[in-house]
Amino acid sequence: MTALGIGAVIGSGIFTVIGTAISGDMSSGAVSGSVLKTPVLDYILHHSALAGRPGAGPALALSLVLVAIVCALTGLCYAELASMIPIAGSAYTYTYATMGELVAWIIGWDLVLEYAFSNMSVSVGFAAHVVDLMDWLGLRLSPKWLSPAYLPQGLQDLAGKDIYLPGWHSGFNIPAFLVVMLLSVVLVRGIRESARTNNIMVLLKIVAILLFVFFGIGFIHPGNYHPFSPNGWSGVLTGGSIIFFTYIGFDSVSTAAEECKQPQRDVPIGILATLIICTILYCAVAIVLTGIVKWDTMVGDAAPVVNALKKLSVLPGGHKLHWVRLGVLCGALLGMISSLLVFQMGQARVWFAMSRDRLLPDWFSVIHPRFRTPANATWFAAVLVAIPAGLFDVGTFAELSNIGTLFAFVLVSVGVLVLRYREPARRRGFRVPLGPVIPMLSIIFCTLLMAGLPILTWLRFFAWLVIGLGVYFLYSRKRSEFYPGPGA
Repeated sequence: MTALGIGAVIGSGIFTVIGTAISGDMSSGAVSGSVLKTPVLDYILHHSALAGRPGAGPALALSLVLVAIVCALTGLCYAELASMIPIAGSAYTYTYATMGELVAWIIGWDLVLEYAFSNMSVSVGFAAHVVDLMDWLGLRLSPKWLSPAYLPQGLQDLAGKDIYLPGWHSGFNIPAFLVVMLLSVVLVRGIRESARTNNIMVLLKIVAILLFVFFGIGFIHPGNYHPFSPNGWSGVLTGGSIIFFTYIGFDSVSTAAEECKQPQRDVPIGILATLIICTILYCAVAIVLTGIVKWDTMVGDAAPVVNALKKLSVLPGGHKLHWVRLGVLCGALLGMISSLLVFQMGQARVWFAMSRDRLLPDWFSVIHPRFRTPANATWFAAVLVAIPAGLFDVGTFAELSNIGTLFAFVLVSVGVLVLRYREPARRRGFRVPLGPVIPMLSIIFCTLLMAGLPILTWLRFFAWLVIGLGVYFLYSRKRSEFYPGPGA
């Protein structure tokens, strides 16, 4: 159980979103409309606008511990539902079974947001690592086709000279676009990862993390840890809200509850051991990264770990990091390919499942006549991810992915409480301890992390939900097998 969990949690997020979580996304000075960039909780408590999303700084290690606690609470809720509803586990399945079709539609629509924006983040990070690999090989290509078309912080070279000013430029992130489209070809053809291949990729990701930590320790400057928490608890909370992305996948432990010999013992041990081991690894990366690079220099950086090694390699004694940087690069790239493949497949399956339940057009559940895969849903998911990945930066995507994930976790926790009330005698292979306390704490802490995201992210999320409800009431509800018909 623990090995399964570590394999799912050790993903590519730690190589991509850690930079924006540490540095934040602060504009220079107060700007017009900065209320929208202010985290919700900050605005509620202080009634004042910030210049942007505050970074956690070196205190990101505390953010990672906070997120691990939240994941542990939610993971136990997932485990109870998984042990009661032994169908291919997902929040969509659970909410359909516990709270009905409308709530299931909302969570399915939300899962599309989660999967899509998490893969947009990863593909942008993949492109940044491809640029670093080309730099390591001595290849120089125009940044016009290697960076997002919209750069909120602009783009600078290593000397600090502006390549692009903040805003739009006439370019497109081609590597981010291509990796999604090429992997979609693989998914349509039905060539899936074998367990052995996936295990090798997980091992390489762990090796990449350990390489960075082991060799980076010798270049730590203690002065970089001051101030430790430059934006106080606001930065810690917001950093946790962004870095939550790195833990996506931990619920795979809970969905295996039915296969445990002793689920009451094995599930909590598996979840907690997974989160403890992964949190130690993640905290080590955060501590080393903020020790070798000043916390406020990673704004908008989609490859902060390898770029930190790149900066160190030109310092005295840094020549030995030349090959370490390549090892970290390769581990990160393979890890991102693995994550992209799995989550693109997951997103297509959500479209497919909702179509099969008659909530979306039948076109999405069409099976390829030769490869027997949901080809239409896969290609639609590819276009949905690939084009925005060429246009925008990693921070925006991470924010929307995280609010979608946290909202899904809230509904799963609510589902546990609903079933405890409606069907208290129903068989449960695993039961969350302490009665309603843990589900309630999960709801509270997930909502707290959501409150650490900017107001603009909430508005975009609500807009997505409103569009989804419009689609449901104008189209999906009338196609549903439960629709009573006009006049009923």
